[in-house]
Amino acid sequence: MTDTVRIDKWLWAARFFKTRSLATDAVERGKVQLDGDRIKPARNVKAGDKLDIDNGSTEWQVIVKDVSDKRGPAPVAQALYEETEESVRRREQAAEQRRYFREPASHLKGRPTKRDRRLIDKSGA
Repeated sequence: MTDTVRIDKWLWAARFFKTRSLATDAVERGKVQLDGDRIKPARNVKAGDKLDIDNGSTEWQVIVKDVSDKRGPAPVAQALYEETEESVRRREQAAEQRRYFREPASHLKGRPTKRDRRLIDKSGA
């Protein structure tokens, strides 16, 4: 393994994003920050760097332990980083809130059908 690797490759190898292009887009949109600063996809990441990652469904704060540009099995990917205590606590709180308060429209997929609309109107929602 090398000492540094591109941030978009590392995010893909560490399995934060399903494809490298999704990782590149997230970095370009500012969803990934290195030590609190916005970066570009070509920026190299090395062991010891602190990353804030928002992959759309979850927000992570991790410290890079190792670098890799090859995507491997999940246990190998998880060995590439260490999640901070604060990040773990925030994710657990968010999961707890989702368990107690479900988004009312989370079960709806797309636009309601005519029948669904009638049921919604009948229930007074």
